[in-house]
Amino acid sequence: MPEWLEVALRTLFAVVVLLALTRLLGKRQVSQLSLFEYITGITIGSLAAYISLDLEANWYLGLVSLVVWVLVSYGFEVLQLKSKLARDLVDSKARVIIKDGKILEDNMKKERLTTDELLEQLRRKNVFRAADVEFAVLETSGELSVLLKKEHQPLTPHHLGVKVGPEQEPQTVIMDAKMMDEPLATMGLSREWLHTELEKLGIPLENVFLGQVDAYGQLYVDLYDDQLQVPLPQQKAKLLAQLKKCEADLEMFGLSTDDEGAKFMYERCSEQMQRVIDEVKPLLIR
Repeated sequence: MPEWLEVALRTLFAVVVLLALTRLLGKRQVSQLSLFEYITGITIGSLAAYISLDLEANWYLGLVSLVVWVLVSYGFEVLQLKSKLARDLVDSKARVIIKDGKILEDNMKKERLTTDELLEQLRRKNVFRAADVEFAVLETSGELSVLLKKEHQPLTPHHLGVKVGPEQEPQTVIMDAKMMDEPLATMGLSREWLHTELEKLGIPLENVFLGQVDAYGQLYVDLYDDQLQVPLPQQKAKLLAQLKKCEADLEMFGLSTDDEGAKFMYERCSEQMQRVIDEVKPLLIR
């Protein structure tokens, strides 16, 4: 067999074996790998290259070594799932770097973390002043988890006592100017509905790069032509305005009539309408 063909076949075989074994080990992002998993990944890749290119030695020995490495790594993963002590021995422990707003220099030395590296990690979390940090932990993956002081935390609707509706996954119904039937069916919508919404916006399907429908049935589109401005959906804003108008009309009717029975009825209906507005407003102001 020609050497080039043997190398090609062995490379293909190594790729298949490597894919199967890495699937066995599960999937993590590179930033989430522990030190042992990082070393294992490098070693497995080197062994796969050895199997592909070393024509002089017995290539199956590389396969044996590859399988042993994967089995050992898999065994460690199973052991770590069952034992906290094993997790601490293999992955070590997370270490506090900032506590109560004070940088712990001794812990930085233990982790061999320099001041420049600490500031870099903080900048990755959009923190540019160490004084803004209440608590920070260096995770076993090497990432820094940061808790800002109360006065520097982002303001949320919860802090303002405002209730907002639940956010569900939007469905992509148009991709590369093509309608996607499965997401439409998931939302209980049809192609005719989508054509109607595009006509309301005055946009041809051929000019839509991406179209998404949110949980409230509103269509958002991004066009190939970036110079065109797409009007935002106004259905929810119109509905909220109509409800407020109804409540104001009921209140006005109550004030304008001299009939005590009718006045009581209008006032009661106005109060009920206001309660309805308060309940649905979080869903309509998104």
